[in-house]
Amino acid sequence: MSAIHFTASDTEIALSALGRLMDRYGQAPVGRADVVVALGGDGFMLSTLRQNLGKPVYGMNRGTVGFLMNEYSEDDLPHRIHAAEQTAINPLSMTACTPDGHEYQALAINEVSLLRAGHQAAKLRISVDGRMRMEELIADGVLLSTPAGSTAYNYSAGGPILPVGSDVLALTAIAAFRPRRWRGAILPKSRVVRFDVLEAQKRPVMADADSRGVERVLWVEIRSEPRISHRILFDTGHGMEERLMREQFV
Repeated sequence: MSAIHFTASDTEIALSALGRLMDRYGQAPVGRADVVVALGGDGFMLSTLRQNLGKPVYGMNRGTVGFLMNEYSEDDLPHRIHAAEQTAINPLSMTACTPDGHEYQALAINEVSLLRAGHQAAKLRISVDGRMRMEELIADGVLLSTPAGSTAYNYSAGGPILPVGSDVLALTAIAAFRPRRWRGAILPKSRVVRFDVLEAQKRPVMADADSRGVERVLWVEIRSEPRISHRILFDTGHGMEERLMREQFV
């Protein structure tokens, strides 16, 4: 049997499940574990993946949506883990600069988004690999999404669902005002995307990498990080590709 390390969010339902599973299967120290089992929702899954680089993570839904989680069951867990399908995800690396000159870095498994932080719409310039592609986007914001995150905020904003393994990213506008009909672009994940905030004092913008925010940014640069790979385990027949396919027919 694989050595399992269990971890849970701080909700009552997740902590209760944690106790029962530890009693039944034991608790390996995380450094000696072959696999980490995360009990919670998608937000907790993202946090667990960031904290356990290199280790496969098998999630069980004790939260709400649970797109990245498997169904919760306490039975035959070692067999389910052994038979699980594995998906590897490269995160996005964000560098954000603030008016005081500080640069902040963060990784995002789902998406990096820029959002207006005031009453007026954001005004942004978009460059790809150092070449300006849009002189001025006026919108509530814009985001760059990985395939894993394409069914989350990206999809709600009208962006496309991306197949896992497609090596592309979704660039999606959030409530675009000018150009009014522009809804975004699909980019090879090797591209480096930069957003410059225009009229930053009048139209403040914040940057967010998987819910880790930086207030009042001047520019943000985003690239895929191929040197880092997060490994997620899914029950047989319910892998990431199948989940993405189902999302397009509901």
